[in-house]
Amino acid sequence: MNEASLHTISLDEIEALAVGAWILGTGGGGSPYLGLLNLRRLYAEGHDVQMMSPLDLADDDWVAVVSNMGAPLVGQERLADSRSIARAVRMQEEINDIAFRAVMSVEIGGGNGMQALMAAAHLGIPVVDADCMGRAFPEAQMTSVAIGDLRPYPCTLYDPRGIEAVVTKVPSWKWMERASRKICVEMGSIASTSKAPRTGREVKDWGIHFTTTKAIRIGRAVDAANRKHEDPIAALLAAEGGKKLFTGKIVDVARRTTEGFLLGSAIVEGSDADRGHRLKLSFQNEWIVAWRDREPIAMSPDLICVLDSVKGHGIGTETVRYGQRVTIVALPAPAVLTTPRGLEFVGPRAFGYDLDFRSLFSPAEAGA
Repeated sequence: MNEASLHTISLDEIEALAVGAWILGTGGGGSPYLGLLNLRRLYAEGHDVQMMSPLDLADDDWVAVVSNMGAPLVGQERLADSRSIARAVRMQEEINDIAFRAVMSVEIGGGNGMQALMAAAHLGIPVVDADCMGRAFPEAQMTSVAIGDLRPYPCTLYDPRGIEAVVTKVPSWKWMERASRKICVEMGSIASTSKAPRTGREVKDWGIHFTTTKAIRIGRAVDAANRKHEDPIAALLAAEGGKKLFTGKIVDVARRTTEGFLLGSAIVEGSDADRGHRLKLSFQNEWIVAWRDREPIAMSPDLICVLDSVKGHGIGTETVRYGQRVTIVALPAPAVLTTPRGLEFVGPRAFGYDLDFRSLFSPAEAGA
């Protein structure tokens, strides 16, 4: 690997990444704020993080795939420690007797979009400009690598109290979700995880490419509009080909944490052009279905993003509250998620909704 093909991520880019990842999190993935604080401190201490293209990986390179697993609300209560995600990666190296060439996030959405950078700062290896979701999802099988039927094991889990666990073998991705979720719940419904190691060939074939730079681009567009006193949501929609769904005020929130998930709904009372209407948002960590006057108008895997109407920043399912002025937008999902096999893993029926997926976007508008 030529050193010239590595890009050193600046702190300004990390600030933009935090904004963009929170929007791509579609309400989940955990708030990027604590990860951002970790990275500010790491950079102040002299660390930096380099990023590489997934296309520059050698076929036999090993890539660590990392995330925090659990309920986003718990992630707000237990402060993030960048050493935890690095330890989960080291566990994989010890178990498999391998050395990782690079690390990438399982999901670019939310705080998990920051986890790979936090690990990389400690491990001294690059971050791959890719992930396995192009957004955030709540369950281990809801990934492009699961859609590709790649091996789901082993998975390492680490708790900051020093609890280490490994799921060594499972018959399917859904069983990996069930087994690792039970361990996560025992750890307090939050755990640092390193998923099944991926080869460079697998990342090139099944990774969702250039999502870190996409999140940085989104964050820059929103922040630039705010600095110019322009509409940040209009800037986001223009940059990413999104669609505005609804504008209004949060008037009710119901949520509960159970079995390692944050479940519930939020009600938005319409304003401006949407006055006299209501939007219900159902969530499982992430926003899954949007119902306008009981009619479903947007659903997974299209990205449903709840944004602050003034700043255009994302609002999470754990932080949404009564009285917030919000604008709900949709962004196109990566194409792999909208294939017939992809919908088996991440379509509305995968979440228990008896709905046929109807995208707001044409295939040409879907992401790569």
